[in-house]
Formats: sequence, C-alpha cells, structure tokens
Amino acid sequence: MAFDGIITKAVATELNLLSGARIDKVFQPDSNTVVLGFYLDGLNYALNICINPQNYRINLTTHSKRNPKVAPNFCMVLRKHLIGLRIKNIITNSLERIVTIEFEGFDDVDDIINKKLIIELMGKHCNIILLDDQNIIIDSMRHINNENATRIVIPHIKYTYPAINKKDFLSETLEDFKCEIEKNEGTTNKELLPKIISDTYNGISKKYVSFIINENNLNTSKDIYNYLKDIIYRTDSLKLKVELKNNDYFLIPDDSNEESFSINFALDDFYYNKETSEELKTNRNNVLKLILATLKKYNKRLISINNKLKECDNMENFRLYGELITANLYRIPNKNLKSIELENYYDENKKITIPLDERYLPSINAKRYFKKYNKLKNALEVVTIQKKETMQELNYIESVVYELESATSIEEIAEILDEISENDIFKEKTRNLKTNKKQNKIKKSNLTKNKNTNFNPLKYKIDNFTLLVGRNNKENDYLTLKFANKHDIWFHTKDIHGSHAVLFLNNQVPTEDILTKCAEITAYHSKARFSSNVPVDTCEVRYVKKPKGSKPGMVIYTNYKTLYVNPKNK
Repeated sequence: MAFDGIITKAVATELNLLSGARIDKVFQPDSNTVVLGFYLDGLNYALNICINPQNYRINLTTHSKRNPKVAPNFCMVLRKHLIGLRIKNIITNSLERIVTIEFEGFDDVDDIINKKLIIELMGKHCNIILLDDQNIIIDSMRHINNENATRIVIPHIKYTYPAINKKDFLSETLEDFKCEIEKNEGTTNKELLPKIISDTYNGISKKYVSFIINENNLNTSKDIYNYLKDIIYRTDSLKLKVELKNNDYFLIPDDSNEESFSINFALDDFYYNKETSEELKTNRNNVLKLILATLKKYNKRLISINNKLKECDNMENFRLYGELITANLYRIPNKNLKSIELENYYDENKKITIPLDERYLPSINAKRYFKKYNKLKNALEVVTIQKKETMQELNYIESVVYELESATSIEEIAEILDEISENDIFKEKTRNLKTNKKQNKIKKSNLTKNKNTNFNPLKYKIDNFTLLVGRNNKENDYLTLKFANKHDIWFHTKDIHGSHAVLFLNNQVPTEDILTKCAEITAYHSKARFSSNVPVDTCEVRYVKKPKGSKPGMVIYTNYKTLYVNPKNK
C-alpha cells in the first residue's frame, strides 16, 4: 500500500515512544534522505526520513547508509540547529501525511529553545522543513518559489500548511459516508469503491481499500466504514501489524502485538529490500546498456569482416586471369576488348572467358588482375587476424553479459564494472559512468591469499569436500590460477559461458558421485542453468592455462573429460 495517512498515524504513534530522546547525529546520504541519530536510555536509534516521490516514508531503521564525506548544506543546517536537542513530541493531524517533530533544549545561556521539523509525505510534493519557535522557516530540503506553486517554501517566511482538498474521514458519520458512496454510484460497482473512497477522503489509499475489501469480503459501505474506523482507532493503541503480500504491505489488526516499533521496523525491511532491488536493477541496466552497445558495435564489425572475407573468395580467379592473359599476350590482339576466351591450362585446357576492362589494353588488364589478387591476399591475412580478435572480444563481452544477468548484489555489479573498465574496449565508456561505491565496503574473505583482491566465491560443502565457484571473470582467474592447488579438480561448462569451479581435495580422493554433484553445480552457474544434459569439462588445475594477453576468465585446458549432467544448486 502507499505510505498513506493511516500508516503515517501508526508510525508516528510508535515514534512517540522516543519522547525525551536526545539527537546526537544528523547525516544526509542522498538528495532525498535525512537520517537522524537519537540516544535514549542507553540505546541508539536511527530515524530515516525519505522524500523520494516513489518511496517516501518516515521510520526507524537498522540498515546503515553511506555517509558522504562532504555534508550537503541542508544537513549542516540541521546539525547546527538540532544536535543536542531532545524530542518533545511527534504529532500528526488526523490522517494527513504530515509529521511534526517538536524539539526542545537549552542554548548557551540556558534559555529554553524550541524547534520543529515538518515532514511532508505527499508524493512529488514531499519536503522536510525546519522551523523556529515562531514557525518561521529556517531552511527546507526543497525550496518552492515559483509562480505556479500554491505556496512558497523558502527561508525566513512564515510556514503554512499545504492545502488539503479532501474530506476528513475521522469526522464523517456512517450516514455521511454512505451518502458519498451513493453520490458517486459506488453502490452499483464494487470495483469503483476504492477509487471513490481514496478520492473523497484524505489519507486513505486506493490499494489499502481494495485490500481490506477483498481480504475481509466486505460487501457493504457500512462494513468498509466500520473496518476503517477500527483500523484507525487501533493506530492509537498499536494493536496492529504489517502483513506482506504480493510484494506490498498492509496494516491488519493484531491484538497480540506487544513488540516495540514493530511497524517501523517492518516498513524499514520492506523499503530496504525494495530500494536495494530497484538500485540493483538500475545499476545492472546502466552497465548492460553500455555492454550491449559495445556488443552491437562488434557484431557490426564481424559482419563487415565476413563481407571482406567473402570478397577474398574470388582472389584466386584474379590471379588465374592475370597468368592466362600474360601467358597468351602473343596471341591476343593489342587493342581494347570487352572479354577474351583462352584455354585454361590448369583445367585440361578447357575454354574460359575472361572479362576485360575495355578502357585498357589486355596487358594492362593482366597487371590490374595481379594487383587485385595481391590486394585481396594481403587483406585476407589482416582480416583473418581481425576476425579472430573480434571473436575473442565477442566471446568476452558475452561472458560479461552472463555475469551481469547472474549478479545478485550491487557489490557484484560494481566488481563487474571495475573489471570491464580495465579493458580497452570499455575504458572510454566507463570513465564517466557513475555507480554506487559500495564495492569499497566489500569485506575481504579470509580465503584470499592476496589482500588487494576482492575474493568472495560461492562455497559449497559436498561430503567432506569444498567446492568454490567464481562469481565473475576476475574472480574465476584468481580462483583457478592463484588460489587452487595444481592437483585440485577444475570444472567448467563445455563451450558455454559460466563460472569456474574448483573442488579442493586436501589429499582426499573424490568419488564419481561427488564429481557429478560438482558438475551439476557448475552447470547451474552457467548460461545452461535451465537446460538438461549439459556438458561439463573437468580436469586437474595444472592442465588449465591462460594464454598471454587473453581476457579475464578466458583459459585453455587439456587432459579433460566431459560429464553430462542436469544443473542443480545443491
């Protein structure tokens, strides 16, 4: 459901338990978020205030956020005016999505000072506004000062509440509610009820009304009215809990709920997972867009190379024409001709017709044919090398696409971006690509022998053996070529992009069943994950070599055998 007035009221009721808490930290992770740190009764709390139009909310959080090295101006203002003050009260008015946090404290001469922080949670009109004790705006996260605005929000002017054009549900009687429904013809069309109620009454979302109607089989306007009244009444006693359903959340009655801040922390987990998923998708799409553009470029190059190779198919004919003309010059009239018929002494003297450019004499035509032949011969050598290099680049790009599709965290995508930024074909395009710097927070695994290497492979326990699976090309290289011992067993899908896997023996001898299980896991971590009867090559690590100058993750191997398995993630 949307973060509507009902949720706002419930969250604010829980937050009132923080009355008396002292604010000791303020930071602003991004342009839409402020985090306030509180201290109360020996415990630290973090209040997350987000005014992102899609994910606006206020709630306690346990998930850490990046603290910028240079604090934005609004953050500095909040630090100046709020640090050291205590929460006096947290107020909401009816079902309005406006939360007022009142602060109280003492100045340098022990005079009482009061400040207010107004959090307006209204979609694209969200804002965070700091007021003094006279309700004069000290500063706001977003300044509003244009001709089309319904009000002005800038420092040094009196704060005014936003205009609310909807009715207050709490002041409505059952009869009033029924009249509104009937007036909008809601009684004849149950599907219209959520929209009618949401459009009529402030702070009640359409999604939530749809949920309570469907989940509780509410058939009459009276049932809906009574259910909403009960839920809103429970926001004062907090006999509620958050239910997750269909990638959304909803408030439902719960008389047994006695856990402090349960609504706040349930919302915190929901939005953290949602934003992480959205950020992962955005970062993946940004990098994927860059890679696919490069892939398209190299596919075009390959088409051009193949066309040039096709032209070279006729080069032997040009050499033959030049030789036959030269060998028969004594018989050919010394004049311009369109074509000439000669015996091909390479093919039992069968007659062959040779086209000529009538602008030139036959001797000149022979020289032109030899020139064409030599040009195509040289081109064939160059283009053959170009095709090999292009195929290697395409193979590498496709492996990176597989890595991106398999990435499950922002850190993994950051590592992939680091990898491709070292490659000449991506270096220019990745130079200005901004990504989340969370890779700097990656914990080094205690598995790594190199402290400068981010090495966190997937780990599987199979009986008494350990199987490690690389998550990207650089990690594949490190796992196979640096970390593994030469007699450990290496696995990779045959001619299919996927991860390197290494079974560590530790002086043990694996059974065929264990090797098969390893092959199944290897097949799962490849592009053939959803296929059957996947070929997986396996050999000792000592038979795996990396050609000089090859791309990350690219190796050659010998002395292998192939197992055919069905992918499984055991």
